[in-house]
Amino acid sequence: MLEIARWQFGITTVYHFLMVPLTIGLGLLVAVMHTMWVRTGRAEWLRMTRFWGRIFLINFVLGVATGLVQEFQFGLAWSEYSRFVGDVFGSVLALEALLAFFLESTFLGLWIFGWGRIPKKLHLATIWAAVVGSAISAYFIIAANSWMQHPVGVVLDTSSGEPRARQVDFVAVLTNNTALAAFSHAMVASLMVAGGLLVGIGLWHLRKRKLADKSTEDVDHAVWRRSVRVGGYVSLAAFVLVALTGDWQGKLMYQQQPLKMSSAEALCETEAPASFSIFAFNKLGSNECDDVHSFTIPYILSFLAHSDFSSPVPGVNQLQEEYAQAYGATYPDDPSYGDKAGQPIDYTPVLAVTYWGFRLMIGMGALSAGVAAYALWSTRKGRVPTSRIGVYGSLLAVGAPFVGNAAGWVFTEMGRQPFVVYPNPDVPRADQVYFFTAQAVSPGITATEVWTSLISLAVLYGVLAVIEVGLIVRFARRGITEGDTTPTPGIGGGTKDDDDRPPRADDDASDDVLQFAY
Repeated sequence: MLEIARWQFGITTVYHFLMVPLTIGLGLLVAVMHTMWVRTGRAEWLRMTRFWGRIFLINFVLGVATGLVQEFQFGLAWSEYSRFVGDVFGSVLALEALLAFFLESTFLGLWIFGWGRIPKKLHLATIWAAVVGSAISAYFIIAANSWMQHPVGVVLDTSSGEPRARQVDFVAVLTNNTALAAFSHAMVASLMVAGGLLVGIGLWHLRKRKLADKSTEDVDHAVWRRSVRVGGYVSLAAFVLVALTGDWQGKLMYQQQPLKMSSAEALCETEAPASFSIFAFNKLGSNECDDVHSFTIPYILSFLAHSDFSSPVPGVNQLQEEYAQAYGATYPDDPSYGDKAGQPIDYTPVLAVTYWGFRLMIGMGALSAGVAAYALWSTRKGRVPTSRIGVYGSLLAVGAPFVGNAAGWVFTEMGRQPFVVYPNPDVPRADQVYFFTAQAVSPGITATEVWTSLISLAVLYGVLAVIEVGLIVRFARRGITEGDTTPTPGIGGGTKDDDDRPPRADDDASDDVLQFAY
């Protein structure tokens, strides 16, 4: 049953996480587009704001729908986990819901319905408030997850007879260095997702207009060209920042979860200096580390772990023995551990998942950066690309940063197994707070119940995926709509009188909402 429960949580979490980076990244870019329109009054910025704003809203709505399920799963199949971490998660997730989410959703509603009804600078402030709310919400969630990776600000409380983590320093939880690194990495990765979307859809429309022999002087052409250029520069800059923040995360990972790093490199034996694996083969999927062989680049892994080219990096076999000595070679023979009770503990995460997940994350990021470079090169000095392979390849590559983000998330979560709360190595062994995944499952739930919820949620999420992709494709193919061609009455005339007058009865102030619903 443990594996079924993990599959359920994994499926729903990864699906929801596909939407999170687009919400964060595209929301920020839409806010920038709106700002540029308010500052310059140029029509292409208004049309970009409205077109990409619709895509953003579609994704936001579906993201909220799927995110709600995450909260219920803690009580559905992971009640023991909820009991153990409740003192920490209660405060963090309450702030996320009461502060960040309400800030985000309230001001996003004002932005949607505020066209033509409030002064344009105040209207601009609403989208920025929503974007800030999204970032704060993401930080609280990442802080909670990072606490699982590196528990700080807590002590182990056994006064009730059952161990639980009791929070003693809320500030330490929020300022966890693992959270700071993970948040910065997630934010710039979100910009890669948004930039890739602008590049792919923008290039497709540019090629379509070129083949139809439409003017390159009109506003619509400027919309797609500027979208491609903005997306390309954002993607390239984000790729550089992803690499830098990823290096920060890698060094913390070596300090806090050395077995995750060694597993990510299929490094079976300790090496000094340690080499970076390019390709591993043989029995990687069997978790028999001694039968894994790799093509490597010397010295690089030592640099990633220590910032020098000579320090040793411990191998999987050595770390497995160290963990067995510190935390036990077998699970306690206790019913709370379910089928794992009395069984040997394999502290090594699934090598195939950690090894290839790490490389898929890097590879998809590099692919996205390559597409961005192609987009900038092919649109230089007013050019319009017509290559079917290049343009359609860029459109397909929109999915690359999504895959990279999902692979990175899976790597992060599965790399800490068999712990759901990983022990903090900076704390003396006797005072460490940790929790095995086998302990976290709800004790009274049956495999049939978990299977039922897994299948139901998978089907529901499949339907939602079809709806989201269908809506995004529909609006992307439609392109600029009639409501985007002129500034909205009440805010677009460019004079103070126009900005401050009340909307007339015939003002189509909510055309964004109507077209979104359509």
